[in-house]
Amino acid sequence: MVQNGIVQPIRLETGVNHLALKSACSNSGASTLAASALNCSMAACSLGNRLVACLLNVSEARSKDLVETVAKAALFNTEGVRREGTTVLNIFNDHDYNRSVITIVASIDSIREAVLAACEKAYGLIDMRDHSGGHPCMGAVDLIPIYPLGEEVGVERCAEEARAVAQGLTERVQGTSAFLFGWADSPLQRGLAQRRKEMGWFKKKPDMQTVGPDIGPQPQERFGLTGVGASPYVINCNVTIDTQDLALGRSIATAIRESTPGGLPGVQVLALPHDGAVEIACNVESVKGRYPSNMTAGEPWPSFSIQGQPYCHAPASLITARVAELAGRQGIGTKNTALVGFTPHECRSLAELALSQGIAEFWKEQHRIRM
Repeated sequence: MVQNGIVQPIRLETGVNHLALKSACSNSGASTLAASALNCSMAACSLGNRLVACLLNVSEARSKDLVETVAKAALFNTEGVRREGTTVLNIFNDHDYNRSVITIVASIDSIREAVLAACEKAYGLIDMRDHSGGHPCMGAVDLIPIYPLGEEVGVERCAEEARAVAQGLTERVQGTSAFLFGWADSPLQRGLAQRRKEMGWFKKKPDMQTVGPDIGPQPQERFGLTGVGASPYVINCNVTIDTQDLALGRSIATAIRESTPGGLPGVQVLALPHDGAVEIACNVESVKGRYPSNMTAGEPWPSFSIQGQPYCHAPASLITARVAELAGRQGIGTKNTALVGFTPHECRSLAELALSQGIAEFWKEQHRIRM
């Protein structure tokens, strides 16, 4: 959905179990594209064997032109020549949070330069001294996660590229600094939530003078601090509850968080004020193996494999139902669920379609299908 020319999430009604992609295609009348993307031929699928995705998080959403300029920098060099084998599938924008997520997909051999170019552009255009928004953040480029999509690429290879990206950032843009997470944080492999806590990311006003980056100098106020890492795919699923009671939102977030007994595997959660309500903002990490035997009711857990190793993640329908149940006990309803981006299968299928048809700015094409 587009408002004022800026990408907005497709909002799914509470309890709806179909994928956001199908909803988007239905709403736009682009069922033919959906069929092509989700049922690609063997030849098209071969394009995806070495694909990876970077869901680039930048601390700007209120300027459409600025965010799209950053996205285009991933696709075209300074002379305007297109980088082959690279596409931007989606730009998710949240005006209230003042945060955008740009989905860049390329081969593992091409992702580094695409991401570095986009980040270099973002650092030049976004000044954290002027930033305001409802979402925690520490950097103009706040997060650079790299996820494997193709069978020939493992998480360890993505981690190598993530470390190279972090080093490249500090060399190309003087004064920038980064911390590492996930597989890129060798040998500890600390998760994103842990690393953010260590860096002070969750604080309303992080003290940059007390932060110790892994790469680069002490963080500067203009650029802030960037998280760079690699892991199996992470879904973002946000459920809005119809209240302004942040304490209630936090209690729900605690109840569904993975670290809570009875919580949902792989789910990391924040409760944040959002557009006059409270959003239960979930990072849904993929977990190794098949879906948990004690959670087989309802929609099956979406699954995929990385170099033959099975992974799965909690479905949006389950997260929505759990939030609705907990809010309902307090007489509060849910308003909607937003998926930021795609499932791993959707991401790869759409990337194969875009690359096979030579579409770089995919977020603009095909009846403006966006998540």
